[in-house]
Amino acid sequence: MANIIPFKGIRPAKDKVHLVASRSVDGYNTAELHDKLASNPYSFLHVISPDYSDGKKSKPGSNERLQKAKTKYLKFVEEDVFVKDNKPAYYIYQQLKDGNIYTGIIGCSSIDDYFKGIIKIHEQTLTDREEKLMHYLEVCDFNAEPVLFSYPNDEAIDKITINSMQADPVYDFTTTDRVRHKLWMVNDSHTVSTIQQRFAKIPAVYIADGHHRSASSGLLGKSRRAKNPKYTGQEPYNYYLGVFFPETQLKIFDFNRVVRDLNNLTQQEFLEKISEKFIIEEKDELYKPSKKHNFSMYLEGKWYSLDAKKEIIHNEEPVGSLDASILTEHILSPVLDVHDLKTDKRIGFVSGIKGMKELKNQVDKWNFKVAFGLYPVAMEQLKHIADTNNIMPPKTTWVEPKMRSGLVIFSLSE
Repeated sequence: MANIIPFKGIRPAKDKVHLVASRSVDGYNTAELHDKLASNPYSFLHVISPDYSDGKKSKPGSNERLQKAKTKYLKFVEEDVFVKDNKPAYYIYQQLKDGNIYTGIIGCSSIDDYFKGIIKIHEQTLTDREEKLMHYLEVCDFNAEPVLFSYPNDEAIDKITINSMQADPVYDFTTTDRVRHKLWMVNDSHTVSTIQQRFAKIPAVYIADGHHRSASSGLLGKSRRAKNPKYTGQEPYNYYLGVFFPETQLKIFDFNRVVRDLNNLTQQEFLEKISEKFIIEEKDELYKPSKKHNFSMYLEGKWYSLDAKKEIIHNEEPVGSLDASILTEHILSPVLDVHDLKTDKRIGFVSGIKGMKELKNQVDKWNFKVAFGLYPVAMEQLKHIADTNNIMPPKTTWVEPKMRSGLVIFSLSE
């Protein structure tokens, strides 16, 4: 059963929250990052990218860089940019983006749930990245970006969430990307206890986004336990920050592919080869996949619909039946000679939130030859993959919402 606990959050002062909370550093290009750092002294990006403050470059992931990040964070605490809550709480978070409303609960998940498989995974992690993130946690000593979890809707939790949202939110602000963020704090002992008890009745939660953050938190916990043989299991390092959304409150978008060349094939040769496994129909205008096992393709200024033929569809296979697998097995690998999606420089990925127009743009304006649009994975497919201990191909799902860093922080030592 899921052990999801309340915690004493460390949060931006109310008058500065819109300035502090930031997208992941990967969400900015170099020019945007410099502009944000130069124009906003309160941005959490100053913690993530601490070299800007002193102008001295340090190596990413080095002790020097991480110590600078921790120092900047502690300075923000000292200057009351961040405030510490004095009671354990859950935090209800709501995001309004592009007409979608996402509502979930921020709490802390147990590393033991991760080890036992109560926290379900669907993505393979890289050992090197796990270790780098673990080192980051060891030095900086806080979680600032929660892992995104999904859980089966629970009527009692839903009711508490709705009732709690009748009060004025602690935060209500809109960021420059036109996304509105709201936060409520739930810290009365009865409600906190009820939420914790209801989560304890849920047999499993699913990682939607944040597999490496989960794995690195587990590594950190093991390391600190080894140094403290008398640990009780209640120490903060036994938990890590998460935001938990009911299944109906998450949205899974497609994750699409673009390829730089046709593997020395002419357009006609390429179409002939893929017609062996797909029914091809040329479209007069932009085309988006209409159902599972249907793909869109943009090539030489034209849109196509590709329907997988029945003989290549194996719905009894959790992974093999995924459209990402079908595309790789029958087009990317045998026709375009793209075998390793993690390392091959000829392939790129475009999140579904950017739409089919971005696929066209990648081919028309950038150095790509062909684009493929996929139908989004269903939540039931994701759960089935996780429940059967299988792993999805890389870049199969793009899950919304994405939370901002620094909105609620969990200390790993206090």
